[in-house]
Amino acid sequence: MFPDSSPPLVEVSDRPLVLVIDDEYGPRESIAYTLSSEFDVVTASRALEGLQRLRERPFSVVILDIRMPEMDGIRALEAIRQHDREISVVMLTGYGTLQTAQQSMVYGANQYLRKPPDISELMETVRLQSQAAQVRRHQARLTAEMEVMNATLKREIEAKEPHIWQARAAVELVHDLANPLTVVIGYADLLVQEAKKMARREPEHARNFLNYADVVSRAAEYCHHLAENWKQTSRKTAEYDFIDLVALVRSVKEVIFFNNPVIALAGVGQARINGSHFELTRVLQNLLKNAIESGASRVGITFGLNADHVTLQIADNGEGMDEETARKAMKGGFTTKANGTGLGLGICRHLLAAHGATMKLESAKAKGTKILIAFPISRK
Repeated sequence: MFPDSSPPLVEVSDRPLVLVIDDEYGPRESIAYTLSSEFDVVTASRALEGLQRLRERPFSVVILDIRMPEMDGIRALEAIRQHDREISVVMLTGYGTLQTAQQSMVYGANQYLRKPPDISELMETVRLQSQAAQVRRHQARLTAEMEVMNATLKREIEAKEPHIWQARAAVELVHDLANPLTVVIGYADLLVQEAKKMARREPEHARNFLNYADVVSRAAEYCHHLAENWKQTSRKTAEYDFIDLVALVRSVKEVIFFNNPVIALAGVGQARINGSHFELTRVLQNLLKNAIESGASRVGITFGLNADHVTLQIADNGEGMDEETARKAMKGGFTTKANGTGLGLGICRHLLAAHGATMKLESAKAKGTKILIAFPISRK
């Protein structure tokens, strides 16, 4: 638990904040000294002291030893995650505790390093994890803003019943733009950081710059399509082409969900269908977002082929739904989320029907949800 004490006034710095929690003086101070060339570093000799420090300042990364007296690293990790879901946590493991460090990844650790860590590996790990934490904070803030916008739109819908179809279309637009816009802004921030570094670091960092630029470009293209769709409403039919469904899912995982390791792909390596790249991206975005927001720690996507169909199964181990809730969700206009619109599955059913595809939903409370989609196979 975090003590309820008022945080002291501290000086504000532009450098990322790193907290090192280790009961051993030598390793703790050695790590702090190494990182101090690029980061503002604070140290703590006990887990409870470290938890108090986290209340006082906005840290980007925590370096956390596993074996400590009073409260070990695993229990401290659980407390950190209750306080801050976006902060990066790097576990330190000595000889004999490697399995424990690997298990810590299940409890929310982002990475682990052997103790004592290699200096270059330590520096690169903290750089990457600091950037990742900043992106997650961008996402969390923007998601909260989008939820407020959705709630406002829902109130307007109820107040302006004669214009219900226009209001629902506006909610659909905000609903589908939320994730890709978060990606655009998050990666744009990384681009700025990389640009600043390129002037003083090795040329190979240009490769990171180009990779981020490519993701921003693809996400921006998706946003542009949604905006154009809104302007044209139903007057323009989506452009269909032959698509590799497996490659499309991989792209959505990378661009929309930042290669979230919770999402795992299995099954056939290629599955060609006839469809709209952008419309199917909307479907996948909605279904995967629902699965992740259900509290799932694993979202399995399995591709299959039979004589007439390409099948796509999305199975999660989230909180699941009872039979009546699942029925209402499939019908549309129903949500269990405080700031949800109830439009996500309705959007998916409409877009899949336009592709000649079917969608079935199976769910059980506390056992997760499974969605099975069958597309007509492409013969080309």
